[in-house]
Amino acid sequence: MTGSPAPSPFRQPKAVWAVAFACVVSFMGIGLVDPILPALATQLKASPSTVELLFTSYLLITAVAMLVTGWVSSRLGAKRTLVGGLSLIVVFSAAGGLSHSISQIVGFRAGWGLGNALFIATSLAVIVGAASGGFAGAIMLYETALGLGFALGPLVGGELGGISWRGPFFGVSVLMGVSLVATVVFLDPLPPPARRSSIREPLAALRHGGLATMSVMALCYNWGFFTLLAYTPFTMRLGVHQLGYVFTGWGVLVGLFAVFAAPRLKARYGAARTLLVNLGLLAVDLVVIGAFTSSRNAVIVAVIASGMFVGLNNTLTTQAVMEVAPVERSVASAAYGFVRFIGGGLAPFCAGKLAAHFDVHVPFYVGAAAVVVGMGVLYSGRRRLEGVGPAVREIAVVATRASAAQESAPVVVALDTLAHAEPLLTAAADLAHLLDAPVEVLHVLETNVAGEDAIERGGVGAGEELVARSVERLAALGTPASGHVLRVVNDHAETGRQIARFANDRHALLVVIGSPADPALAALFDANLSRHLVHRAQCDVYIVRPERPARSAATALGGRAATALGGRAATSTTAGS
Repeated sequence: MTGSPAPSPFRQPKAVWAVAFACVVSFMGIGLVDPILPALATQLKASPSTVELLFTSYLLITAVAMLVTGWVSSRLGAKRTLVGGLSLIVVFSAAGGLSHSISQIVGFRAGWGLGNALFIATSLAVIVGAASGGFAGAIMLYETALGLGFALGPLVGGELGGISWRGPFFGVSVLMGVSLVATVVFLDPLPPPARRSSIREPLAALRHGGLATMSVMALCYNWGFFTLLAYTPFTMRLGVHQLGYVFTGWGVLVGLFAVFAAPRLKARYGAARTLLVNLGLLAVDLVVIGAFTSSRNAVIVAVIASGMFVGLNNTLTTQAVMEVAPVERSVASAAYGFVRFIGGGLAPFCAGKLAAHFDVHVPFYVGAAAVVVGMGVLYSGRRRLEGVGPAVREIAVVATRASAAQESAPVVVALDTLAHAEPLLTAAADLAHLLDAPVEVLHVLETNVAGEDAIERGGVGAGEELVARSVERLAALGTPASGHVLRVVNDHAETGRQIARFANDRHALLVVIGSPADPALAALFDANLSRHLVHRAQCDVYIVRPERPARSAATALGGRAATALGGRAATSTTAGS
């Protein structure tokens, strides 16, 4: 595997910075209104359940919009969809600030939710497509925007809300307006994707048991999460500024645990186990809030601590959805988002009604019960999650020697892009001839998760073309070959582990990979891949350096190493050039 040139994730075109800034403001949207909820109820003479409709209208419209965002973007293209979403946010957030009643704000928040759904559906893809810092750098930039948005949203909401409850609405409108102008000016037009998606695809995808299980679990989780997020401001009896500070602490933990802790915990304990424990802790947190609602300090600590559980769950659930879903990433994301946002939309309004009819403790107990139900759903379907492995797609088999040779242990060559394939294929063919072995071409289709969004690196079609052309090239060199596309959800480290697993399952004699093409950021990520591959592979790993003059693999290995390989000894790691 070879890395793309990536001097720095923070040396980007102006268009990328415009979209990244808009991402920060977009992620601010959820926590932005939390500090002003009690002020809205007091100044506009509305009940808590009525004020909670700000969340309900926003999230339910977002849920429905998830079904159509893919249909829209596949016809208009990413830039037009992005600009349309930004325009809706600018208009409806400003209209919310000009409103004179809760009912008007609720209606305008629905339009805001529609714009945000269109924006989020395309923003990550636009950043990745326009970034000059490579795929890994683009993901880092998006995750940075996510963390800043979660952390700054409540803080900005509290500071602007301290001036007037209208401040957060106007603030979003102005900031998004700046992003809109910059996006229109600096972002080049992006063509629509080759395939147009259907509105029916997300609903049809929910027939798959694994995706349905994860979506229902997420609905239950969102019920508990949005009960906590939307109703605790009414129980803490704090001013606008103080509420902003509390939820800023919450947002910082969300960002940190979503970006840094989630991948590590999953790698160590597995997705199902980590999610079950995490949901259990969130349920306990809600019970603590319900039992100690009269204690301001207890609620404050519990709210801030919940950021850990929210950040972990957002990332791990999205990763699990991408792993179990048998459909394209965009379709899986739309189906999952549609179901989960229904829970988030209904929970705040129901919390207000439950508190009014019973007492302030009940909404949090109900939220905890919903999370426990989600644990039961996840536990019942845990085998789907635990048993999921990388999906391997057979591309082609070209027989240029006797079939017995094709059945023998192969040389595995892992390719990243067509541009870097030639020296790796030449080395693989050279070594295969030396060992009288076939070659298995492998391309890993990475699906990287950033918070609650995900994006595929390249796409299935591009991967299939890469592998098919590589198999043809090996056939021209007289080498029997077959091709495979592997889908991996996580990062370069997981890619390295899965390449090793693929090679071990086939009792490979050798794995051929490329060295990083750039010594900066790409080298960091590819070194991570190589380290995990070498650690787990049960055969030699031969690293090709494309930037150096080509030499035959046999010459690079040297006589004794070639003899050892010819004798099927595969116990060390060999670096070639």
